[in-house]
Amino acid sequence: MEDNQAKIIKEEIVFDDHFKIKKATLQITKPNGEWSNEMDRLNFERADSVAAVIYLEDKDEYLFTKQFRYPTFHKVDGWILELVAGTMEDSESPEETLKREILEEAGFETDDPIFLNSFFVSPGGTSERIHLYLCKTRSDRQIEKGGGAEEENEHIELIFLSKEEVKRRLANHGFKDAKTLIGLLQTIK
Repeated sequence: MEDNQAKIIKEEIVFDDHFKIKKATLQITKPNGEWSNEMDRLNFERADSVAAVIYLEDKDEYLFTKQFRYPTFHKVDGWILELVAGTMEDSESPEETLKREILEEAGFETDDPIFLNSFFVSPGGTSERIHLYLCKTRSDRQIEKGGGAEEENEHIELIFLSKEEVKRRLANHGFKDAKTLIGLLQTIK
């Protein structure tokens, strides 16, 4: 069916703390064109985010962050190696957020980010979409120490890996974060 449709009958915020969760009662058209029964769905409401594959041209290395992610604690100990990433503020463009996050988390300046893709993190449960970029820089462009925002309780370790080490980890399932896998699979040759 080409004309898929959906209608929201009722929508309410059922949780509002650091994040929001919305509950909707809705109907969708089925493949035969008929409307479905009413159903309830939850949405973990998140703003769009950005992520950067950061490549240091002079060292032939990639820059990653290692930080504790509570939701992964019971499955992989909570410490995740991932790309620099962050949530967009209302007034920011993806490129502005990208530069802010790279400076805050890694301490680097970058120019001319190359857009790779935009994708939904987990469309069955959250509205979050990530805008993914490749950012090239050099080791002499680190102007701050990085490590994240103290007021946000970020305690980020910077990890530099050679291109060969990244390839080895990819081949051995060494990355557990989706945005990192997508970014590396699009850029590592």
